[in-house]
This record gives sequence, structure tokens and C-alpha cells, in this order.
Amino acid sequence: MCHLFGVRYSSHDHARFLLTETPTLVNIKFSLSCVMFRSRLLRAIPSRSGGNTSTHRVLRPSFRPFEFAVPRSRHASTSGTSAPSRTTSSFPVLLGALTCALIGYTIGSSTTLPSSLAFLGLGRQQVPTDDEPIYGTPADFQKAIQELRQAFSDGDQNSGIVSTDPEDLRVHGFSENDYHPGALHTVVVYPTSTEDVVKIVKIATKYRMPITPFSGGTSLEGNYRGHATGGICVDMSNMDKILEIHEQDSDIVCQPGVGWMEINETLQKKGIPLFFPLDPGPGATIGGMMSTGCSGTNAVRYGTAKGEWFLNATVVLPSGEVIKTRQRARKSSAGFDVTKLFIGAEGTLGIITEVTIRLTPVLPTTVAVVQFPNVKKATEAVIDVMNRGVGIQCVELCDSEFMRSTNLFGASERTYPEVDSLFFKFQGPTQASIKETAHIVKEIVKRHGATGFELARNEKEAKDLWADRKNALYSGLALLEGSRGWSTDVCVPVSRLPDLVYETKQDIQQLGLVSTIVGHVGDGNFHALLLFQNDVQLAKAREAVHRMVERAIRMEGTCTGEHGVGIGKREYLYSELGQGTVDLMRSIKKTIDPLGLFNPGKLYPDKSMKNPEKR
Repeated sequence: MCHLFGVRYSSHDHARFLLTETPTLVNIKFSLSCVMFRSRLLRAIPSRSGGNTSTHRVLRPSFRPFEFAVPRSRHASTSGTSAPSRTTSSFPVLLGALTCALIGYTIGSSTTLPSSLAFLGLGRQQVPTDDEPIYGTPADFQKAIQELRQAFSDGDQNSGIVSTDPEDLRVHGFSENDYHPGALHTVVVYPTSTEDVVKIVKIATKYRMPITPFSGGTSLEGNYRGHATGGICVDMSNMDKILEIHEQDSDIVCQPGVGWMEINETLQKKGIPLFFPLDPGPGATIGGMMSTGCSGTNAVRYGTAKGEWFLNATVVLPSGEVIKTRQRARKSSAGFDVTKLFIGAEGTLGIITEVTIRLTPVLPTTVAVVQFPNVKKATEAVIDVMNRGVGIQCVELCDSEFMRSTNLFGASERTYPEVDSLFFKFQGPTQASIKETAHIVKEIVKRHGATGFELARNEKEAKDLWADRKNALYSGLALLEGSRGWSTDVCVPVSRLPDLVYETKQDIQQLGLVSTIVGHVGDGNFHALLLFQNDVQLAKAREAVHRMVERAIRMEGTCTGEHGVGIGKREYLYSELGQGTVDLMRSIKKTIDPLGLFNPGKLYPDKSMKNPEKR
């Protein structure tokens, strides 16, 4: 128990509530205590006429956070005369109360508690700020590694559960797929269960160590980069099991390290006519797909990760608490859709350890390719096709440079006209329905100047045609010998896509760069592969990406359709979403992860990024 300015704290633990309140609430509560303190002083100061001084009674124990001791006057006269009046000047008391209020405001506004208040037991003396969380020292991190080894019975450093191998650290801290700044993690840990992840999180919290989840390693915006201070990388590759298959319910329960391709292959081998339709790059796994809000070529038919494909998730929060976001029912209106809070959060709010995903029936498909005089005509044709409601599973725009690169790459069995083209994947319950769709599409595209409409004659030909589209990265690099490629994406309303592609191609040509453009044209999303051979060209590619993003946002679009934000796109969120939305995101992050340990430096823009001139 302690008394401060006449404030009686009912318990040591209850005093800690100050750290959990917002600065505004702390201000109010501390200032209120100062007002009550003033009242106590006014009653406690002895009168100048020599009357008895006031005293205060001892309050009985209470569970309330703090109580105010109210004095009782002993000036009541037994003879019926009134008590002597007090003529004390209130100026010193008012000045004292004002000083206390200012102190309270300063404490409430500050994210660092003065050491002089440490005796109150209000927790650590330092609390992370929005942009600069407070991390442990290198010595703390070494203690954390020792404790991790003990926790996982990893006395033998060669067992591989806890790894500080330099190559392991390099692979997990950097990527060959992007050119964003990065840093090495201090240690990589390979959990096999939710309980393992809880252990890791608690040790990370104890030593104030950044913690970054790692899934398939295919992300393109620096989403799993290490932090400059080091930290723990949690590699989910050992949590790669399909736990339950519910064919009648069209869903499965799986761990985050399993890939979407492995899921579909498993279902096919078991003779189950269902599949998971989200199809980002090969190698992507469920945890990363959910965390980045992914999609792929099937998005025009099946939508994105932010649809209803992830029914629930088991998540380890920064506190170490394990939650399951909802039950397995196909739909629910019970409160917030907490599952979606973690879709696109990029591991900044929790670590996903189990997911229930929806499946959909496998339907017959075939593929067609057709050429257009320009991107504008191709896009207009797609809008007409989509508005007819025919069975389109995918429709992909490939520009003339992409078609040229496909011919140069040499993996295809055919030679394509090197003009802007569309690849269609038709879908239907029967072959007759697919033929009808193909006929309708052929007639529509003709009206928009299309030529060379070619429909696959059999399943092998359809697979070969689609493989040519899916080889975009490797075939694109064939355009410039010895080059590397910067891959990025943006998305706009479909009607604005022709303008966006045209202006972007003009800009890239003016910068003297070589590139290819492919797009999920049915939903307005396109990808550019910018090729470079040296640092000068790399700087130009970076500038081209910046202009492309700004252009998309001006057209009511987004800086990223499916790659996520990571490091590479976070500076654009103020322009795209507005300060209010970004501040809300930051508030959610700070509430769930007050120490700022989960995947720091990703997704949320620094406050300095509000001003475009400072980017």
C-alpha cells in the first residue's frame, strides 16, 4: 500500500493499470487526483484562529484502483456555536494543484516513465514509441539464444531446431527476388507446433527481441527481411501438414507451412474432386498467402485471400496467448470477422499456426490465346466478355515484349505473334458449356479488332499454352542477357487499366529500360518486370516503380494488388489510404503488439512518410 498526494492505491498490481491506458486517460486520471489533492489541502490546512488541525480517516481496503482520503473537521461545537471560519489564502494551493496537473499531463503524454516514479511499480521504465520500439542488447539476444536452445533441448548445436548458421541467416534475411534493404536475423528457429511458437514468443518478449515469421520465402516486397538490431526468424517450414480433410464440407485444416500446390496435388491423388483456387507463385505457402492477402490468375473467378477462403486461423499473439478466430462453419455473423484482421497483416499482429481453408469443385477447363492491335482494345474486349457472365476462370494480358521474350526463351513449342495478347482460361461443368463460352468470347473479341483466336485442341495443348503464361519471370529475363529483374504490381479499376499500362510503358521507354507487362486484366491488376544490368539501371527501375505506384493511386487504385506491402510499398499507404486509416492501423498494431516486436519495419509507414517530399 502507498499514499501519494492523499491517493491510496489498493494494491501493487492495480497501480499497474496506468501503463495499459492511453495517454489521454492517464492525463485525466492524474489531473483528477490533483484536483482531489487540492480539496484535501484546503480542508487540512489549520485555521489562523488556532483551531484544531484537520486529520483524515483511514479508509477500509478497496479493490478500486485508488481511493481518495477525505478529511473530517473536528471544529463542531458542542455549545451550538459555529466552528471558526478559515481565512487561508488559496493561491499557494491552487499553484500546487496546477503544478501537479502539469506533471500529470507530462507523465500521461510521455511514453517513458520518469525513474523517480519507478517505486510505484508501474512496470518497465521505458515503453516503445510508435516508430522506435526499444529492443534488447546484443548480450540480451545471446541470452535469448541460450534459452531457446534449452527450451528446445538443443544442447547439440547441430540438431537444427535453433540455428545461427551464417547461410541460414542469409537465406532468411535477404531475398534474390527483390532489391529492398535488408539485414540478418540473429537466429532462426524451426517450430513444429503451436506450443513451440508460444515458447519462442515468450522468450522474444523476455529479451525484447524482434520476431519475424518466415513461410515460403517467395514474397517480393521485403516482407520477411531481418531488422537492423537482429532478431528471431520463425521458419514455419516444419509445420507443413494437412491435419484434416472434410470433403463433405469442402474444407481442410492445415498448418501454415504447406504449399497451395501440395494441397491440390494431395487432393488429386486422393481422388477428391476439390481444389484450393488461390494461385500465387509456385512455392507460396498458406501462412504467407494469408499474411500478404495474396491472389493470382484465378482471382477473376474466385477472388482473393480477403474473400472467404480462409475460414479461421489459430494465431499466437505477441502476448503469447493462443486464439482461434472463429469456428469451422461456412458463415458466421458473430461479432467482428477477426480472421480478416490477420489477412494482409504480414505477421505484424500474430503468428499463424493453423488455418481452415475452403475448397471448391474442380471443373473442366481449356485455354485460348488471341492477339490485339493494342492494350486498349484488349482491355475493352475483356470488359465486354466479363459483363456477359460467361465461364471465365482466368484472363491474362501479355504485352508485345512479353510475347517476344517467350519466343526468345525457347521453352514453348510454338512461336507467337509478338503483339499484345490475351490468354483465356474457360471453365464450365461440361465440354459443351466450355465450347459455348469459347464461341461467345470469340465473337466479342472480334468486334474489338482481335485476330488469330486459337483454342486448345486437347488437354496437353491447354497445359502448354498456360505454362507459357506462367513462365513470365524466366522468359522475361531472356530479353536482356545477363540481366536481373525487379518485379512489382499495382491494381486499378479495370476501366483505367488501358491508361495505366499505356502511360507506364511510355515512362519505361523514356527511362531507357527494358520490361515486360503481364496482368490479371479481369480485375485490373498488372505486373511489370523491369530489367537492369547495373546500379544506374537499378536506380532507374526504382524510379519507374515509384512513378507507376503514384500513377495507380491517382487512378483510384492501389500500390499493390497481391504482393503485399512489406518494406517496398509502405511509404505509399498515406497517399492511398489517408492518415485516418493508417493511424487506425497503427493503433491496432500498438494495442496488440505494444512492444513492437512482431515483424518491425514492415507494413506500417513511418510518420515521416506523410510528407511525399521526405520519402
